[in-house]
Amino acid sequence: MEVPRSLPLLLILLSHAACHPVPKTERSFNKLLVISFDGFRWNYDQDVDTPNMDRLVKEGVKAKYLTPPFVTMTSPSHFTTITGRWIEDHGVIHNMMFNTETLWKYSFKDTQRKSEWWDNGVLPLWITAQRQGRKTASFHFPGGGANYSGEAVHRSLLESFSHPDDNETEWRENIDIVMNWFTKENFDFVTLYYGEPDNVGHMKGPETENRRIIIQQIDRTVGYLVEAIEKNGLKDNLNVIITSDHGMTTVKKKPNVTEILLSNFIKFKDLVKFDILDYGGFGMILPKPGKEEDIYNALKNAHPHLKVYKKDEFPEHFHFAKHSRILPILLYGDPGYSVNGRFILYVNKGDHGFDNADMDMKTIFRAFGPDFKKNHLAEPFDSIHIYPLMCKLLGVTPEPHNGCHWLGCGDRGTCHLVCLCRRVYGC
Repeated sequence: MEVPRSLPLLLILLSHAACHPVPKTERSFNKLLVISFDGFRWNYDQDVDTPNMDRLVKEGVKAKYLTPPFVTMTSPSHFTTITGRWIEDHGVIHNMMFNTETLWKYSFKDTQRKSEWWDNGVLPLWITAQRQGRKTASFHFPGGGANYSGEAVHRSLLESFSHPDDNETEWRENIDIVMNWFTKENFDFVTLYYGEPDNVGHMKGPETENRRIIIQQIDRTVGYLVEAIEKNGLKDNLNVIITSDHGMTTVKKKPNVTEILLSNFIKFKDLVKFDILDYGGFGMILPKPGKEEDIYNALKNAHPHLKVYKKDEFPEHFHFAKHSRILPILLYGDPGYSVNGRFILYVNKGDHGFDNADMDMKTIFRAFGPDFKKNHLAEPFDSIHIYPLMCKLLGVTPEPHNGCHWLGCGDRGTCHLVCLCRRVYGC
């Protein structure tokens, strides 16, 4: 099968040695740590001194940038990474679990505790790896606290509701805990999540000194991680992937722009049964019976920076709308234009949820360890392709997925990935 022209070759991420058969020993794979820094935009390290992340560029692989799935939110994006499935396939369509009959909405952290939101028949890599003899753990990673067909991740820690996002001491303690999991308890695969720089990006904005300061803190944490790996004797048998879920852009507000406020165009009381709005650049509406056309016609040309679609007309390339949880009316704003419902909350100075094609929504990919190339700059790729890479590193047979499949090695030891994605490139 030919490699589609539109698919950048993810290829050469792994070292030459990783392309050759490993002698049959008791352990034929290396351990894997995946770290996600929430909301780390692709270029956040370009206006800050980041010596430790710069060092990783020389010692491993850096992608120019990573494209997250749409919708560019934390839980949906993380679950795409850990399953290799588009959002419309895995069903985690929003950060908030919701119920259109009870009208309940659960917060992001509440939703982490609701297995029924995550367990939709698509298995995350933790469970797949466990079933193939690997020992796995999730440290605050979205989806890690759920049960899948009654099976839980071997070790799972969930964030408390009062958990601080930016405590540097705690960040280092978390790394120490993870190192102990690898060395003293022999875990094979661990995912670790940090809530920054997302929080600072929301509260202070992405183009601020506060954001630059938190990036420097992340860089120090990366330095501590490298030291901890060496201290614990893991340098030769631990691969590390550092990535994120989405970027961040500055919210456009009065008096510079006319903001999107849906109540200027529709009467919620008369037309809307349920909505999930006021959550960044994306929203959905469930009309009252017989009111779908009224809402759609009122909103479709209401604001020059608002995109409005019926569910069955939503752009196919987003791979988002073909799931039963998606509501009949979908809306998203142009970059920086938040979708406000009944009124405008002047809280977030930065936000996401916008079109994943926008550069401000792009994020990072770094990787280092015994199985990765050194000093390799990779072309941009989609985050959905991380899943088969992780499976390859762990020696795990993947579940069906929408990413690219490993087909072995070329004549000169170069590993190639060829896309077998359904619908994406027409393979």
